Amino acid sequence: MPADPAVTLRPARTQDVHAIRELVRPLAERRVLLQKEAVAFYEAIQEFVVAEDADGALAGFGALHVMWEDLAEVRTLAVADGVQGRGVGHLLLDELLDRARRVGVSRVFCLTFEVEFFRRHGFEVMADQSAVDPEVYAELLRSTDEGVAEFLDLARVKPNTLGNTRMIRTL
Repeated sequence: MPADPAVTLRPARTQDVHAIRELVRPLAERRVLLQKEAVAFYEAIQEFVVAEDADGALAGFGALHVMWEDLAEVRTLAVADGVQGRGVGHLLLDELLDRARRVGVSRVFCLTFEVEFFRRHGFEVMADQSAVDPEVYAELLRSTDEGVAEFLDLARVKPNTLGNTRMIRTL
């Protein structure tokens, strides 16, 4: 699907956090995304790319979080209700995958309800926990990052991931 030509992508700025949180709020209420504290968005702002319409309004956003030498996660990918179906999500995901390639990541993980969307971009459902070797798994266990815990499918994050599908793509 061709993306809306009136939408442009750019790196997120700290000034975008309020609009990002406003777009996340109804999705979090529906348990599609996790609600995060503002500080979490500010701390990760450099991981985000935003799409804005011709008027400069936020049309969508997403983040790429590097987890290991060859592994990153697409996080918090969302599109505003008024522009869904116009290719904005595809444009954002393509940019995040390009970012992954540029930093040297060869596999990208996501935890999603939007299985068909990610499948159209080459993601596959993770069949088991063998996505990383035992040494890397042991290293990742030391991380305090909730996304890493979700990737590892740790019991303490099960309430956050209920109903989501774990997917991965090799670049």
